[in-house]
Parts: sequence; structure tokens; C-alpha cells
Amino acid sequence: MTQMRLQKFLAHAGVASRRASEELIRQGRIAVNGKTVTDMGVTVGENDTVALDGRLVTNKETDDKIYIILNKPVGYVSTVKDQFGRPAVTDLVKDIQSRLYPVGRLDYDTSGLIILTNDGEFTYRLTHPKHEINKVYEAMISGVPNRAEAERFEAGLEIEDYVTSPARLEILEIKGENAVIRVTVHEGKNRQVRKMCKAIGHQVLTLKRVSIGPIALKDLPEGKWRKLTPEEVKSLY
Repeated sequence: MTQMRLQKFLAHAGVASRRASEELIRQGRIAVNGKTVTDMGVTVGENDTVALDGRLVTNKETDDKIYIILNKPVGYVSTVKDQFGRPAVTDLVKDIQSRLYPVGRLDYDTSGLIILTNDGEFTYRLTHPKHEINKVYEAMISGVPNRAEAERFEAGLEIEDYVTSPARLEILEIKGENAVIRVTVHEGKNRQVRKMCKAIGHQVLTLKRVSIGPIALKDLPEGKWRKLTPEEVKSLY
């Protein structure tokens, strides 16, 4: 292995994305050759040992990389470990021996497609906003958006400390006083779709992610997973 930045090494090893790895370094959770480091400029080579919270990190070869999609049920968190002891998406893939990490997040009350992998570079690719990978959701919301509300939604909304990028909203069905909509965004901020709907006056009652880029949930049963094919992984690049 040639010399590389510590955060890049951690990403290659599947620990986390580069940005998340930098946060681990800042928190003092990474040690190189037995010494805790907090400097972002540290580099490591083949003779160095790297540990996260005292556990050795190995930089696995590409052939060891695993990519799966899971149909997440409501009631699971999209983290490896939850401070409140709630079930995590990784609990649903216990028969995979490698340590997997969710690519992005779906909140506790949201179901649908989530990708898990041990490839940190892949995670970075899918989650960095500059790559603008579309994520499609289907939601049941209270009320029916009118044209003006839909135009505001699609043009960009001011939410907390940011303005959302252009999005798409389609009404699929009207059910009594509620509507079923399809939302397409390429950002992935915390509870973004819920907050966008609330900003135009409609509460999200149910929310499900149905696709990420060219990868669709299709008929994958809730709580089940499958491996992505090499062609599907390539398509996400």
C-alpha cells in the first residue's frame, strides 16, 4: 500500500465516508501505531497499524467489497449502533460476516430502499451532494398540494439554515382528504422530505424510498435484502 491520508485509508477500509472518518479523527477515536491522532494531515503506509476505538482496521482489497440493498421497515434506525437500543438496519443482515455501514440514512419512521456496504469510497460517491444522485420517495400526505405549493416545492424551499435544491413533486393519487405523491430529490439532509412537505403545509403520514439513482426497490420484500450485481454497482458510478 502506498502512503495515503488517514481519512482516505479509513474510507477504503469501509469504516466510514471520508467526511465521517475526519470526524472520527477529530473525536480522538483513531490511533496510528498505538498513538491517538487528531491531525487531518496524517498519512499511513503498509507498515503502519491503524485502530478505531482500540480495534485494528484493515484495508481490504476491492474483491472483498460487499454491496447490498435492503428494504428497511419502519422502526429501524439507519446506524450501526443506536444509543437508545433501538433495532438497526444492520440487525437485518446478520448473516453477512463483513461489517457493513449504511450509505446515507432513512429516519426511524421511514421505510424503503437503503444500501449497505463496506466500501467507504462508494459511500462517499453516493452521499456527496456534488454527484447529484436522484433519490425517489413515495409519500402519503395530508391534504392535496395545489399548483402554487408544488411550484414552491420544486423551486427550492428555505428550511432552517439552508435552501433546498430544485426537486420534483408528482401527485400519484388522491385518497379522500389525503394525497399520494412521488418526490425526487438529490440531497439527503436530515428528514428533508418531511420538512419540505411541512413547509408547503402538508404533513407526511407515511414515507418510503423507492429508488436511488438507477437502483429500484421493485418487489424486494420488506425486511429483506439482496446483493447488488456488479453491473448495478457500476451504474451507480
